Amino acid sequence: MFRPGHPLHLVLGPMLWAGWFVALYASLSVVCSRIPPATSQGAMTWLNGILLLGTVIVALLLATLSYQCWRAASANSSGNGSREFIGRVSAGAYLLTASSTLILGVPVILLPPCI
Repeated sequence: MFRPGHPLHLVLGPMLWAGWFVALYASLSVVCSRIPPATSQGAMTWLNGILLLGTVIVALLLATLSYQCWRAASANSSGNGSREFIGRVSAGAYLLTASSTLILGVPVILLPPCI
């Protein structure tokens, strides 16, 4: 079911990205309301460190899935055309969500968390 080329991969990338997005901003809101870090530290806080680590992990996961789908589609190029198409489109979707994860993670580096 989770083999590259399975139609689940067409929606799994955006679903993982959406889960990361909700977790990022929900955890930021909850922590800022309960135990906010000192604003005098700027962007170098423990909260931003944890959010950055989660962002990098999710981006690496999505990039790895993109590579695996692309490689599986290339290996399957002589066989079933629909599996090749699904693999390539899935790889593109994973790559798009990985890059948007990194782009949306930039404020974690630059801005203080609880202002």
